[in-house]
Amino acid sequence: MSVLRTLAAGTLLTHEIEIKRSRFITTLARTDTPEEARALIDAVKSEHPQARHNCSAYLIDPPDAAPLQHSSDDGEPSGTAGTPMLEALRASDTWNATAVVTRYFGGILLGGGGLVRAYSTSVSEAVARAPIAFLVGRDVLSTRLSPADAGRIESELRARGATILDTQWAAEVTLTIGIDPAQRDSFDACLAQASSGVAKFRYVETRRVELDEAPSGG
Repeated sequence: MSVLRTLAAGTLLTHEIEIKRSRFITTLARTDTPEEARALIDAVKSEHPQARHNCSAYLIDPPDAAPLQHSSDDGEPSGTAGTPMLEALRASDTWNATAVVTRYFGGILLGGGGLVRAYSTSVSEAVARAPIAFLVGRDVLSTRLSPADAGRIESELRARGATILDTQWAAEVTLTIGIDPAQRDSFDACLAQASSGVAKFRYVETRRVELDEAPSGG
């Protein structure tokens, strides 16, 4: 799996600019499916029923399907809103993101070029203010540890670059991590040494895991 630049999970922000008395309000959100994207678009339209336009664009890269894209001018002249918004997402290489720009007309016509710049700038500025994350293919592994050793072993695995996905405390501690598939042997050896050969990893699945920073070489 390739590294996918995206918005941090849960991102939902608004950013407003004003051009010749027209207000352009961008709503930007992390959306991992087209259903989530459409739900956001519908929610913004419901929130701004008096707005002249609620233009939209999204870029979504599903794990097991072809990338999806969408743009809508929502009544603006063809090509002056949705397409510039989509191109702004592309230019920033931001995926699994949906932008809706709500326009309240200020009484002064902006012309085609002015609209293109306004909608593009609205999205670009919103993305620049958003928290960025990266989705990376990782092998998900699980192991059971004694409570006495769990904290120390978790710290050692984290120090080696593992992403801690879940820790469940009971009579035994179930630790779930995400690792670079190429480093499986190294993590197996680390766990064996740290647990004196008692604990072993069980492969769970391979899926995208969210990281705060792009992996080195990614």
